[in-house]
Formats: sequence, structure tokens, C-alpha cells
Amino acid sequence: MKTTYKIGLVAAAAALCAGSAFAVDVGGFEFHGYSRGGPVLSYDDNVKGGLALGGDLQKYRLGNEGDNGIEVDLIKNFEAGGMKWKVQYMPAKWNNGAIGTEQAFVEMSGLSFAPEAKIWAGQRRLRIQDVHIVDNFLMNYGDNQGAGVTDIPIGSAKLGVGVFSGDKFDSAMPVGVKATRINADVSDISTNPGGKLRVLLTAVNGTGLVGGNSGSGISVSHNQADFLVKGMSNVLFLQTSTGHARIDGEFQSIDGVSAGQKATRIADSLNWQLGAFGGQALLGYQTSQDDVSGVTTKDTSVGGRLSYAFSTNFKLLAEAGATRRSVDGQPDQMLNKFTIAPTVSVGSDFWSRPEIRFYVTKANWNDAAALANAATFGAGGKTSRTLVGVQYEIWW
Repeated sequence: MKTTYKIGLVAAAAALCAGSAFAVDVGGFEFHGYSRGGPVLSYDDNVKGGLALGGDLQKYRLGNEGDNGIEVDLIKNFEAGGMKWKVQYMPAKWNNGAIGTEQAFVEMSGLSFAPEAKIWAGQRRLRIQDVHIVDNFLMNYGDNQGAGVTDIPIGSAKLGVGVFSGDKFDSAMPVGVKATRINADVSDISTNPGGKLRVLLTAVNGTGLVGGNSGSGISVSHNQADFLVKGMSNVLFLQTSTGHARIDGEFQSIDGVSAGQKATRIADSLNWQLGAFGGQALLGYQTSQDDVSGVTTKDTSVGGRLSYAFSTNFKLLAEAGATRRSVDGQPDQMLNKFTIAPTVSVGSDFWSRPEIRFYVTKANWNDAAALANAATFGAGGKTSRTLVGVQYEIWW
């Protein structure tokens, strides 16, 4: 009965998505979501996407995702006891997996002693900032069961604090393994005209973990509006972490089987919309050292996606990425990927959604990358692949 109800809920949400690109807000009820999918029409060896070397910033996603899914965000806002309340639930279905819970939490605000602060408990996404073209949130401290407070004013800045267990709504930690994480997030720190700094601190402690039972991390981002010219923005990330604190602010390897790691990352993302010409570019470098084996992996990523609108509803997308992975004692892996995608969209700018893309992706890599990925896209020693398909993407 529960499964039937959830399937019906997701199906109803998908039907509503098809009819409108806008969020619904009626009587305190909000309906948001995200979905992408579509057929891969030409491929080999059942490889429909995922052409990447494995680094956090190495999967350039246009014409390379090879997946289908939907996330539905249901929110109810109301007032009780003189305070404002929000109940939020997000079921999700991806590919052949089961319907799961991405978010399920309650938030309250309007306290007499802290009217701006928002107190929450449950499982909540606290995704701070991403680089869209590689589908990675570089700063992100939600996704586990926890509780916390956001929007505490500290001068012109704001503070958020959260404490998390290793459990999730649909899963629990292995027997004999425990982990607790504390995050502090300071945002809206003014640095210069149009510039804002954000700092995310992470501390982890646990038992039964591999290679040590603790971890810590710090991430700093600087967002600059009107970078170089009006209509262009830039974000710089400087990040480091140790042990079982992941570099983005979440847990790292708390399954009781995998070791923690020491990681550092520098990344820069440029975003622009200059008339009909829009896009996003990325330059990233990350090192990760396993706490047990001591093996160091170095990942480099350079790429971007360009968008040019020929009319309100038609634009051409092109995306290119060059990536390298260096692992101690192994030959360097290299992978290059290029996609061109004529696109029909609801609007002409880079971020307009929904849109439907007709794409052709070509990727090639060296023998070392083929050997390291022999179970997937490097099967049979292949060093190149071409994907052709149609993809929709929508958020509302």
C-alpha cells in the first residue's frame, strides 16, 4: 500500500510538471521539484553516459548523464502558537532504484528571543553552492538526520549551525559504527563592492571508523558579482579536510569499511549572460590521500558550457571538458569530452528551464583511463565513444 501511494504521488507530480514550469503556492502549500531524463538513442556496451575519471569535478554532464529521475518537493507553511512553521517532504525516484526520501524535516521561526532564526530538525538538504556543469555542490552539509538553526544574525552576516548523525531517513549506520558531525556556516560576509565571503566549518567524531575516528574541514568561497563586466560573476573555492570529514562539509567514508582521507581543493567558476551569449566555465584541482594506504590521487578539470540563443525558444549549447587523474604509482589517466546540443527552451538565457536538448557527445581517453575503467566505458580496451540522444531538464 505504501509503495502504491508513493508511486501515485510521483506520477501525479510528473503530470503537474508537464503542465507548468512554475512553482505552485496555494494556501501555504508549495510544490517544487526537479527532473531530467530522455532516451539515449546511440550507444555501445550499455554505456549511456558517465564518461568521467571519477573526480568530484570531472563529469561534464551535458549529453553525458545517462540517467532518469524526478524529485518532488512538497512544502506546507502555517502559523501556530504565534510562530511560523514549515513541513517539507521530498520523495525521489532515480533510474531503477526504489523511491526514497531526500528530505523530511520541520522548521520553526518567529521566536520572541530570536525572531530571525529558523530552527529545524529531520533530514534536510543544506546545499550551499554548486557548479552546475559538473553537477557537484562544492559546499554542502545536509543529507543526514540532524537538527540545527539557520539565519542567526551576526552583524551584517548570518550564522547557521547543525549537528548530524550518520543515519538517513531510509538507512542506518552499520552495527558497531557511529558518527556525529557538527557544522558551522557563516554567510554574507561583505568583503568588497559586490563581493561576499562564506565559510563552512566541519568537525566529525565517531567510533568503529577506519583509519581514525575523527575529521575536520574548512571551506571558503568568495562570490563576486559584476566580475570584469556587468552580467558576469565569479566564485572562488578554497577547501581542505581531513579524516572522516568530506571536503564539501558532509561525512567521508563512515561505512566502517572505507578509510578517511586528507583532501585539498581549489576551484574557480565563471558565470555569464551577455545578451544572447551565456555560459559557465570551471577550473579545478583536487588532491586526496587515503588515510590507510597513503596513496594520493590528483584530479584536474578544465571545461565549460556555452549557450547562444538564436531566438526566445531556441538556443545552441556546446560543452567541452579536459580532465586528468594521477594516482601514485600509476600512469596518468586523461579524458576529453565534447558535446553539441541544439536546444528548445522556455527562455533564451543559460539558466532557462524547462528545456529539451538533442545532443551528440564524443569522448576519448588514453589507455590508462581505459584500463582503470575496464568495467564501464573502457570495456574491451575502447578509448573513445559517441553518444546520441534527447534529454529534458526541468526545475520548478
